[in-house]
Amino acid sequence: MKRVLLSWSSGKDSAWALHLLRSDPSIELCGLLTTLNEEFQRVAMHGTRRSVLEAQARAAGLPLWIVPLPWPCSNEIYEQRMAAVCQRAINERIDAIAFGDLFLPDVRTYRETQLKPTGLEPLFPLWQIPTPELARQMIAGGLRARLSCVDSKQLPGSFAGREFDVALLRDLPPTADPCGERGEFHTCVYAGPMFSAPLILEAGEVVDRDGFVFADFDQTACPARYSETRVAVSRNRRSQVDATNRERQPS
Repeated sequence: MKRVLLSWSSGKDSAWALHLLRSDPSIELCGLLTTLNEEFQRVAMHGTRRSVLEAQARAAGLPLWIVPLPWPCSNEIYEQRMAAVCQRAINERIDAIAFGDLFLPDVRTYRETQLKPTGLEPLFPLWQIPTPELARQMIAGGLRARLSCVDSKQLPGSFAGREFDVALLRDLPPTADPCGERGEFHTCVYAGPMFSAPLILEAGEVVDRDGFVFADFDQTACPARYSETRVAVSRNRRSQVDATNRERQPS
């Protein structure tokens, strides 16, 4: 069995990669690897709070491997700290690191180049799935996320904080990728078949920083809603597993 660490952005793509990897019986998921801005205690670009990140890991049932990064962070420091975590992975008998990248070849090439000297295998479970199809698969499969960051040069800032749903896909301009792979937007995932129970997010302020509009979210306790949503997500997860099993059976 291949022991895999998943690069975790806190957003929908890494969450869906987690879902697909869990359906592969040859893979043992060992943890979620995340870079965290030391000064603000948030996931870079996505802006996700550490408290939400930790709640995601609990819901996924996997340990967090946090790589703290200074602010600002040079490329040299970034690569040094990633080299250190790769060495830890080797020491803990990790075989591969999986990424939620979709179609940008330069991003894939960079990851492959960085991992090659380590012997760790790069995996790309979502690679080249057509993004209109992928976005609808995620939504239909029960994934729930909110837009946590929007590049206002590519999308109106009013998209920040919106639900990642069919209505949002319909409202995106034709120039925007449905999954935001070119940096149009980033998301914070709070529910789906990859989680044992959903997170309850409380919306905070929306701020514009250097052309990027961030919508803040924090985790809040709300027992009644939490219980009701957990049942719904659990039912959806069972139906996803049943569907996967049916697809594997020979015709």
